[in-house]
Amino acid sequence: MGAPAAAGAGQGQGEGKEYPGRLTLYVFLTCAVAATGGLIVGYDIGISGGVTSMDAFLQEFFPSVYREERTARGGGGGQYCKFDSQLLTAFTSSLYLAALVASFFVASVARSLGRRWSMFGGGVSFLAGAALNAAARDVAMLIVGRILLGVGVGFAGLSIPIYLSEMAPHRLRGTLNIGLQLMITVGIFSANLVNYGAARIRGGWGWRLSLGLAAVPAGIITTGSLFLPDTPSSLISRGYHEQARRVLRRIRGTDDVEDEYGDLVAASEAPGAVRRPWLDILRRRYRPQLAMAVLVPFFQQLTGINAIMFYAPVLFKTIGLGGDASLMSAVITGLVNIAATFVSIATVDRLGRRKLFFQGGCQMLLCQIIIGTLIGVEFGASGDGTIPKAFAAAVVALICVYVAGFAWSWGPLGILVPSEIFPLEIRPAAQGVSVAVSMLCTFAVAQAFLPMLCRMRFGLFYFFGGWVLAMTLFVAAFLPETKGVPIEKMGVVWRTHWFWRRFVADEDGRAGNRDVEMDYRKAEGIAVR
Repeated sequence: MGAPAAAGAGQGQGEGKEYPGRLTLYVFLTCAVAATGGLIVGYDIGISGGVTSMDAFLQEFFPSVYREERTARGGGGGQYCKFDSQLLTAFTSSLYLAALVASFFVASVARSLGRRWSMFGGGVSFLAGAALNAAARDVAMLIVGRILLGVGVGFAGLSIPIYLSEMAPHRLRGTLNIGLQLMITVGIFSANLVNYGAARIRGGWGWRLSLGLAAVPAGIITTGSLFLPDTPSSLISRGYHEQARRVLRRIRGTDDVEDEYGDLVAASEAPGAVRRPWLDILRRRYRPQLAMAVLVPFFQQLTGINAIMFYAPVLFKTIGLGGDASLMSAVITGLVNIAATFVSIATVDRLGRRKLFFQGGCQMLLCQIIIGTLIGVEFGASGDGTIPKAFAAAVVALICVYVAGFAWSWGPLGILVPSEIFPLEIRPAAQGVSVAVSMLCTFAVAQAFLPMLCRMRFGLFYFFGGWVLAMTLFVAAFLPETKGVPIEKMGVVWRTHWFWRRFVADEDGRAGNRDVEMDYRKAEGIAVR
């Protein structure tokens, strides 16, 4: 591949148009409040695996799994198969199927009522699900509660990333958007701490505390969303122009917002011709964004991270750590997750998205290969036996390195990139596609992980490693750099990309973006035509 093509792939840093204004305390606080919606997603990821490793929970709802765990003879699979139960995985994965369905309806809500009311609806649904799960008497109640939680996750997963990208100054869009991923990691860590404490409660009701405390993060985003302003882009698209101008002045900290306001209005004019966004997104001019809306969340889930975070306590138990030790190991990985996310916050708007994607992918690939090899050496294909403490410690350490690589690459960027690349006219619908793909893949991975662990044994880690290699190569070839480009001018990154420009050059070459395109080409080292 020649130099122009490589540059066109976005290896340099993207520079866009400058608007007056600064990072104000107001925009920081609004983004921080909105990002707390990530707590509900993270808390659920962390709580599910811990609860399903608690003996009292298994005895009450999944007695066959409890007996199998006691004997560790899951159909001849030894240690690999002792947690294999479709009913047990249905408890975990039903949430994500519900979120998938909800995502198709949330786009219409976000488009017609605004982003903040979508966040509010998600919080209310999550509150109801938390109450039902805490009071569950049978598996049916558990799964209905999980479905309500899933609706909440679907609402939050669509509206919050868009809200953050639309509110943030373009040069700090990555930093503020990754606040959502930070809150997800805090939610995971908090859930791991709760699980560790709840598992030590005598009387067998600790699991109810773990599930019921999901109401705390739900209450935070539900209450917080009532005090948030809607984004200028959303207000303009719904006809509230003066209110949009007032919000823009406040979040930029200056009265000189006419340039940015004018660009937002120009970007909003296209929706008048877009009557059916779910069909219009299939048009050729939106092919690059649609490809990223599908492939980025698809690849993110196939890193294997959710499999590890869902079932970290179960996985650590499988490799020979005791119940308390496995939960504490999950707490350790949660802490690593938080710390590594700060690395992404500090570097994403300096190094750019592509460099973090590439470095994190290489790190995760190496860890997956070594983890699979270590477990394979000790358990072999049969899964019989126990793992020495030194090996168990090495596996935990490698999982921490793997989690760190994910936490500063595919974790935050898998949310950030889809939320910043869509034009306003299709943004809610396109984000709905992204969330639906993410939830579908999460559902599939959650449903399949334990059966795959039982059947593929240590080869499961090689399976995920192969996908990490594929996604790293995909980013290197096809993902343009979006750092520093205003969200309403994002079309330039596709028109200057070696592959995607063939889809958008004819339809999206508006003269109003020519100045941004010239700046971007100079920064990327692409020949100016």
